[in-house]
Amino acid sequence: MKITIKPLTAELAPVYLDFFDNKAFSDGNPNGPCYCNVPIMDNASVRQMASEFGSDAKGTIRGYAEKQLAEGKIFGYFAFDGNTAIGWCNAGNMDDYIINDYQFIPDIARRNACGKTMSVVCFAIAPEYCGKGVATALLERVIADARAGGYAAVEGYANVLEEPVYNDFKGPVRLYEKAGFSQATRVSDVLVMRKML
Repeated sequence: MKITIKPLTAELAPVYLDFFDNKAFSDGNPNGPCYCNVPIMDNASVRQMASEFGSDAKGTIRGYAEKQLAEGKIFGYFAFDGNTAIGWCNAGNMDDYIINDYQFIPDIARRNACGKTMSVVCFAIAPEYCGKGVATALLERVIADARAGGYAAVEGYANVLEEPVYNDFKGPVRLYEKAGFSQATRVSDVLVMRKML
């Protein structure tokens, strides 16, 4: 397997929708249905979206994602095996993520930012590709692009867990440690993992 990483562009919007429609949670992962769009939504927008769920929550979330993709509001990278999308990493400038009750980026991280920061808020890997280095490849590309883009740091927000769980969408602490991140601070059960560039 040769993993190729591509940043999300307007041309990849159909790939994005197909990945979240059919691959990301195809094993019954409880994080689905998700289209990784809540990190860029304010609380009122999240409430409005939830009020529209009716009998089709997935369709409603997908509709919001389609609009956000068209507006260029979702940030991140896809991993491919050949032409097949196998993984997703939601990553972008910390300042582009909206503060909401879900705390994808903890307030303490925002208050203690050390310059222009690239934030990694989630991963979604196709079940059959879990444990095959996809998240590592995605994170390495985020770091390389952040360095090239003049960022001061890259951060991830890892859950503190007794044991690893397959549906930990934030990425495990060891993933960040392997890539040279260290703990910047901790808030409750979340570690702010930072790599200075």
